[in-house]
Amino acid sequence: MHTVELPARDAVSQSSTLRALPQHCKVCGAEFEAAPEAICGSCLGPLEPMYPESRRLPSRAEIASRAPSMWRYREWLPFEGTPTLSQDTGFTPLVDAPRLADRLGVARLWIKNDAVSHPTLSFKDRVVASAINAAKALGLDTVGCASTGNLANAVAAQAARAGLPAWIFIPDNLEPAKVLGTAVYGPHLVRVRGHYDDVNRLCAQLADRFGWGIVNVNLRGYYGEGSKTMGFEIAEQLGWRFPTAVITPMAGGSLLTKLHKAFGEIRDAGLVDGETPRLYGAQASGCAPITRLVESGGETIVPEVPNTIAKSIAIGNPADGVFAARAMRGTGGWSAAVSDDAIVAAIRLLAETTGIFTETAGGATLAGALALADQGRFSKSDEVVLCITGNGLKTLDAISGSIADSPIIAPRVREVAALVEAAGA
Repeated sequence: MHTVELPARDAVSQSSTLRALPQHCKVCGAEFEAAPEAICGSCLGPLEPMYPESRRLPSRAEIASRAPSMWRYREWLPFEGTPTLSQDTGFTPLVDAPRLADRLGVARLWIKNDAVSHPTLSFKDRVVASAINAAKALGLDTVGCASTGNLANAVAAQAARAGLPAWIFIPDNLEPAKVLGTAVYGPHLVRVRGHYDDVNRLCAQLADRFGWGIVNVNLRGYYGEGSKTMGFEIAEQLGWRFPTAVITPMAGGSLLTKLHKAFGEIRDAGLVDGETPRLYGAQASGCAPITRLVESGGETIVPEVPNTIAKSIAIGNPADGVFAARAMRGTGGWSAAVSDDAIVAAIRLLAETTGIFTETAGGATLAGALALADQGRFSKSDEVVLCITGNGLKTLDAISGSIADSPIIAPRVREVAALVEAAGA
């Protein structure tokens, strides 16, 4: 593997108090010094940070005394020292949704609403907050990503406020709102002919060629840890207890695997007792390689060519798919693939029952939950959390055809009265 020579430490503007942790391979266990590398040179397995066994972990009371952001769980994030960038990301609402609980036939249901995440309205703000601090700690002066939209928004925004150049690469057919929502921050935005997997392969080459910090490529080990904070928040917001089931959308599969890791870390730290929640995934049927792996019981992803309106989760060769499938099976969960029509219907159902407007990935989550309920995967005593990972304002085109035109009237009471009568109100 080609290794980029990093700038000399004294030549880089960085915080002397922030250090990225070393990493080890999830497959063979080989250990590596902190560096912008995400693949094991021995077995090609993925790298993840190593946390010192001697580190002191905080109590519930200590965590509660800290600012309401993802950094209140900083002992479980891959740094020693004090991160200085994107300190205000995380701690999104957990919203009770009794009408959806009735619809699914469960005791309680909550929405973990990262559709209002700061600063760019998706859970990708969490992973970028972790990655951009890793870039700083490692002395990288340019960041970038391969993205299906939400990550592009998050990298562009957080790089802008950190004063870092950003190179963003996206498929050329991305939703217009996501393209505009990236371009406004002034990055180098490049549209690539092809699917996400084509873009990702290109970015792997660019990380080596230019020495950039591509957050979901050579910084992936540090980046992914940011997702764990959603799991910590769920447990804390429920009064330091676990729900019985959690449902997430799946693209590369990383979010689900990191939730699984977070729940284990919470339990190991003595913050929560009880069984790890059953983990369920949802994908669009037009790109569902992880779901098909779960259903087959296999251990090898079969790549697919995406064909779905849910572009933010349209990854045909998911990097963490095998690990996500193992986490679902290991916790007694399952996975569902749902049609584009079901996704659109679920977007509307979520809005009409909770007042939360989600993009297509969130529509897949709720549609998947409904499908899993129909399969008998939940019991009447279950307490379920749905992870809504992005805002509906990003994918307006997906639902525009399903919304009826509003009537236009003269400013007359009698015309409103006629509408009221027609509505049966």
